[in-house]
Amino acid sequence: MFNGLIAYLDSIKARDPAPRTRWEILLYPGLLAVGMHRIAHWLFEADLFFLARFVNHLSRWLTGIDIHPGAQIGRHLFIDHGFGVVIGETAEIGDNVSIYQDVTLGGTDPANGIGGKRHPTLCDDVIVGSGAQILGPVTVNTRARVGANAVVTKDVPEGAVMVGIPARSTLLDATEYAREFVPYGTPCCETFDPATQKLELLQCQLEQMQKQIAELMAERDDAPPRKGSRKSA
Repeated sequence: MFNGLIAYLDSIKARDPAPRTRWEILLYPGLLAVGMHRIAHWLFEADLFFLARFVNHLSRWLTGIDIHPGAQIGRHLFIDHGFGVVIGETAEIGDNVSIYQDVTLGGTDPANGIGGKRHPTLCDDVIVGSGAQILGPVTVNTRARVGANAVVTKDVPEGAVMVGIPARSTLLDATEYAREFVPYGTPCCETFDPATQKLELLQCQLEQMQKQIAELMAERDDAPPRKGSRKSA
């Protein structure tokens, strides 16, 4: 169990440049929400529905993240920032999925009046950007990315990048696809629609500026001190 927790914390640290230590990650609201969901889901599977809902309600009050006790979640789910995230009852989430704030995995009204599968399925290594809405019993396949504020109502192919309302697939350079993880769901690229990707573009620009500043500071620190020139008498 302890080794599993360490692996979970390390998987988050690999996807988030902010924390310096594992101890910081223990304070993340997303970590608490997922941990409490494990308890709520166990109670739900045992038909202890009131207790499951109670744990869910407490988790939502503490974290601002609402995960229905019936949702099935795989290993190493990372909910970054978290507030406003909603995950519905029949949602299924694979391993190493990353979800940012204000994301909804919502349901649709069944045409036949039977509940059944109403919510999305996210396969392994999916990234969902902030504000995205994935609605209905659609499947977001392995390593797909859903950009900020996109609205997905149809199945997403493996490795696709979805942007816009309604979401559409965007071409992605092979070198970007080969990267292990791209923060915020989409890379910095002119192929994304500025009207729907302003937040992610600003985040990417900020990261680039911070990197450039760090490089300039390092160059300044490594440069040999200049000898002061003296005027001749």
